[in-house]
Amino acid sequence: MTDILGIEDYLGDMDFKMAGTKKGITALQADVKLPGLPLKIVMEAIQQATSGKKEILDIMNKTIKKARNNRKDNGPVCENLEVPISRRARFVGPGGYNIRKIRAQTGVTITQVDESNFSIFAPTPSAMNEAKEQIEELLKDDREMELEFGGVYTATITEIRDIGVMVKLYPTMTPTLLHNSQLDVRRVSHPSALGIETGQEISVKFYGRDPATGQMRLSRKVLMAPSTPALRNLGGRTTTPKTTTPPTSTS
Repeated sequence: MTDILGIEDYLGDMDFKMAGTKKGITALQADVKLPGLPLKIVMEAIQQATSGKKEILDIMNKTIKKARNNRKDNGPVCENLEVPISRRARFVGPGGYNIRKIRAQTGVTITQVDESNFSIFAPTPSAMNEAKEQIEELLKDDREMELEFGGVYTATITEIRDIGVMVKLYPTMTPTLLHNSQLDVRRVSHPSALGIETGQEISVKFYGRDPATGQMRLSRKVLMAPSTPALRNLGGRTTTPKTTTPPTSTS
């Protein structure tokens, strides 16, 4: 832009601005106060703006011809972060608590782009590094292991709830729910009916993740059939799944 005085806004019929590089035009903007504008006037405005743009670029190139190889220590930084859907809730926190906390402590703004990608804007590189440390701390205890769809694994029960049990397939995994409907071939109103206890190891089959929540889909019920495939223990052992026989109730 070459005309930035503002006088044309009051006394002129047209406020014309053009931006671009040596190779061409990148943007045009015009405020026209007349009902119509002759093409000749538009062509003259573009020619004058092109000439002025070239002179300004020549002056700029005398100072610096190309972008600096390194950023300034106090310059803003913008990066992208990809977070698996299964870890998104842990990263964002309840109601966005973790993201707000990072912003309050570091001044870094985190914006969700889509389901698994986030944009991180920091006022300085040091603020970006500080935010990255906090992000790594949030996600480090949830490093995922590659699980095979349809594979049978050993799960450790960490908590018993009315609707099912919370289980972990490996030590650093965030516990996930194994619903009562997937505990046994019979109807289960409460896990205690099967004699299941906290700390007990059970066999489960992995059916991928829920596309909406990212939670694991596990089932123990499908393994209650007479023939069951070999069990994969993420600790390195291969065993045969054991079933838990519910206690016999007497009336």
